[in-house]
Amino acid sequence: MNWQVIIPLLIFLAVIFVIGYWASRSLNGSTNFLQDYFLGGRELGGFVLAMTMVATYGSASSFLGGPGTAYTMGFGWVLLAMTQVVTGYFVLLILGKKFAILARRYKAVTLIDFLKARYNSPVVAILSALAIIIFLFSAMTAQWVGGARLIETLTGLSYLSALFIFAVSVLVYVIIGGFRAVALTDAVQGIVMIIGTLILLIAVIIAGGGIPSIMQDLISENPNLVTPYGHDGNLSAAYVSSFWILVGVGVVALPQIAVRAMSYKTSRGMHRALVIGTIVTGFIMLNMHLIGVFARAIKPGIEVADTVIPVIALDVLPPWLAGIVLAAPLAAIMSTVDSLLLLVSSAVVKDVYLSYIQPNASVKTVKRMSLGVTAILGTIVFVLAVNPPELLIFLNLFAFGGLEAAFIWPIVLGLYWKYGNKYGAIASMVTGIVGYIALHFYNAENGNLLGIHTVVFPVVLSLFAYIIFSLAIKRQAHRW
Repeated sequence: MNWQVIIPLLIFLAVIFVIGYWASRSLNGSTNFLQDYFLGGRELGGFVLAMTMVATYGSASSFLGGPGTAYTMGFGWVLLAMTQVVTGYFVLLILGKKFAILARRYKAVTLIDFLKARYNSPVVAILSALAIIIFLFSAMTAQWVGGARLIETLTGLSYLSALFIFAVSVLVYVIIGGFRAVALTDAVQGIVMIIGTLILLIAVIIAGGGIPSIMQDLISENPNLVTPYGHDGNLSAAYVSSFWILVGVGVVALPQIAVRAMSYKTSRGMHRALVIGTIVTGFIMLNMHLIGVFARAIKPGIEVADTVIPVIALDVLPPWLAGIVLAAPLAAIMSTVDSLLLLVSSAVVKDVYLSYIQPNASVKTVKRMSLGVTAILGTIVFVLAVNPPELLIFLNLFAFGGLEAAFIWPIVLGLYWKYGNKYGAIASMVTGIVGYIALHFYNAENGNLLGIHTVVFPVVLSLFAYIIFSLAIKRQAHRW
């Protein structure tokens, strides 16, 4: 085991655990456990809000899967990945103040709380919980796999041992500290991501003899690597454009991102987060994917694409610096995992157990349930991650598309269209979920319909379903 690499990572983990423990102390005297554990007491400032959004969105896909796919496909995937720059901007711009104001008025702690109050429908709440549980298990599995791949590459341990170490590390500090720990550690992890990305980009360019030399090597290997169409010419304009929905404007419907838009303290903080988040997301996404492409010229023949970043970091950096730099993907993965764990846990405890099974449960029971459910969910995801897919980014994108098809119109039109009602929301969610899953399996067998990503048609169909059913059944203006 390369202890020069591992020691900086262990120090990083120790800092994260200390923050988690410190945050947990504020929960001990909490008068509103649910709001503090799942939403951090709605006290996030601009910088922490920006970083927790970036760190939650910047996951194993951004730091391992995305660069690994760019390594395989070339600059076409870099172009596609840059649609993510607008993520934080669109989320805070579209949801903005109105979402936070209504969430406070409804006393909503989760996205499902908001939807249940807006539509006054238990069916909407149950459908939302099912969508979150189904699709976020896929997203969490991708993060578990990414974390295990990273630890496996660094330590030489077996994949299963690395998966166990990663799972235990994340579960301990999430269970201890809740959302406040997640938000604070996200701020630290966001800074680590920026620094790590910059150091690794510079080192890769130097190792490749400069950008002109790297480009020449790529052209010599395969001229398609430096075109927008991918290494085999399969990245069409229609497919790349459809990613504006999947990882651009559609991200407003991701529950793990949307919930952050109800957690900030002031509108000034929200405006600051909008600017900071956009800049940081653009910086990280561009440079990490460039590193993936450049790595192909420096170290061709890496068989497991998801290990490109740790392999190239160990190749071009001194061991101690590689350990510091590789804290960035570890930070990205952990920050996404913790958020997803809390989200699914809140769906089970707050939106199902407290709403429909035991509404009068004591605070002690709620605490025990919250911690227990989080631990059980983590264990289930561990089992699902034992047999990983070849490219984890597609597992993550499957979860993204399913959540967007389910939630985008009930959230956005629920905020801004007064005629939206529960019938429209239910029709939209059922159409989006069923349509997305059916089309996903169709595309897996026959190739993407019309050459665009699976998410597009379900999102369009769910929009029609929302409008038609809202107007056709009990049309009535809603008062917020």
